[in-house]
Amino acid sequence: MEERSQYNNPGYTSFKMKLKKLIGIDLSSYKEQIHRRTHELMSRWGCKTYDEYFDMIKNDEKRLREFLDHLTINVSEFFRNKEQWWKLRDKLIPELIQKRGTKRLKLWSAGCATGEEPYSLAILSAVCGLDTMSPVLAADIDQGAIAKAQQAVYRKTQLLNVPPEYLNKYFTRKDDTTFAVNADIKRRVTFKKFNMIEDSFGANYDIILCRNVVIYFTAETKDKLYHKFFDALAPGGYFLVGSTEQIFGYQKIGFVSAGPFLYTRT
Repeated sequence: MEERSQYNNPGYTSFKMKLKKLIGIDLSSYKEQIHRRTHELMSRWGCKTYDEYFDMIKNDEKRLREFLDHLTINVSEFFRNKEQWWKLRDKLIPELIQKRGTKRLKLWSAGCATGEEPYSLAILSAVCGLDTMSPVLAADIDQGAIAKAQQAVYRKTQLLNVPPEYLNKYFTRKDDTTFAVNADIKRRVTFKKFNMIEDSFGANYDIILCRNVVIYFTAETKDKLYHKFFDALAPGGYFLVGSTEQIFGYQKIGFVSAGPFLYTRT
């Protein structure tokens, strides 16, 4: 009860409002776990007031980066949950090419973080022979994460799921521990700063990936986002969520289950 009352503190309400104006993140849309992490970091930094906490985030780029990293708990690696990726490669993308009668598909990595997911999708688009004129849209609210993604340099430990033939063809070794994504794959990805809650989604996407992002939002925000994703998906397209997620009441939205963690719009 004491922890929950802290979240309702007027000082915390003001902090959340100022933070939203500063970086576009509305903490009120997130579940308790994110609020707990926010306060954990406040305690670690020794801040006595929310004003002091906000000033640290506002005036120190390093502190802002630490704050964002502390809230982000996704595991970043290429081809995470690889069985889902091989289903995209071997079944879904070829099926879409056949149904659409074109190799130009519209692909979106929503909540792309530091780029592992959109580059993984770009590699599959190359493997499946998709048109280079249909780049992967990679969108995230964190400009710092996008900047890191655009550098496209990753640790060897993030590439453990990458098949050896892909590693040899689509990456260049920089040293014993890091690899860089090759230019032809980088050209297949377009990065964009994007507020998932407030911004328009666009339409007619053939494949949308939003994995391990929506789970941190409140039930009300989740429902709003799933409706937006449905509206953004082209008929016959696929919406892929993370391996710990499921959309409750997906039929009411209009989705049809196409397998574990996979939905389609008929």
